[in-house]
Amino acid sequence: MPAGSEQPGAAGLPALPVTWRPLGPRIAGIAGGGSLFVITALLWFVGFDQETRDAVTWLQRGTVIAMYLLGFACLYALARCRAEAREEGLVVVNGYRRRVYAWAEIVAVRLNPGAPWAVLDLADGTTASVMGIQGSDGARARQAVRQLRLLVDRADPPRH
Repeated sequence: MPAGSEQPGAAGLPALPVTWRPLGPRIAGIAGGGSLFVITALLWFVGFDQETRDAVTWLQRGTVIAMYLLGFACLYALARCRAEAREEGLVVVNGYRRRVYAWAEIVAVRLNPGAPWAVLDLADGTTASVMGIQGSDGARARQAVRQLRLLVDRADPPRH
């Protein structure tokens, strides 16, 4: 069968490749970053008179810009988190770090009640966070975990 030709099964098995991204952090990042920019710009141009703006040194301006860029970098790191299921394995992007796991490496997928994101139990006894599936997304996150569990089970069916 050609790659990508599999249809989702009746049991909810997704067709590959499939990508899960958190909704809440992306909305918060866009809204927070946009709001911070608008408030800062309004404060500078409307809230300060010309005398106050002239009293601000280039070093102070540079510091404010650097802090804004640092905040943007943090929000962007949260917004770019994702999990990509492919035929060869699972690609997990958490912030600026990307990891690739073969399906055989993944033993289980958990999203405990109240947990911030999903966790992979790995064959070597360690765990790995999957920030692309955020607990704050509620039913959407639980559905993603169910689909990911089905893919893990398909790659390594239980032995009796």
